[in-house]
Amino acid sequence: MIRLYSNENFDFQVVQHLRHLGFDVLTAFEAGNANQRIPDELVLAFAISENRALLTFNRKDFFKLHKSVPDHTGIIACTYDANYERLANRINQEITTAGKHLSRKLIRVYRPA
Repeated sequence: MIRLYSNENFDFQVVQHLRHLGFDVLTAFEAGNANQRIPDELVLAFAISENRALLTFNRKDFFKLHKSVPDHTGIIACTYDANYERLANRINQEITTAGKHLSRKLIRVYRPA
């Protein structure tokens, strides 16, 4: 089972849809990491320590972190989509395409045109 950690800025409605699809998703709020202005490097470090791929809308910063910290448990960077179910389905599709192991992978999930 793929384990995910949703960054503080990630919509809970998407998390709910991902859980419905069978993903184990821990939110920043559930982990006690919300509203603390935790630097992105520490957000990624927490995901790594929990052996979870990171879900985020903060694409640019985590693209940079992927390059500077390549030994991570996976980063899934998404463009915002208010259709939460559609976004969850696209994330599911991209994870399925990437395979069972997301380590060291940067997955980009874009909103359809």
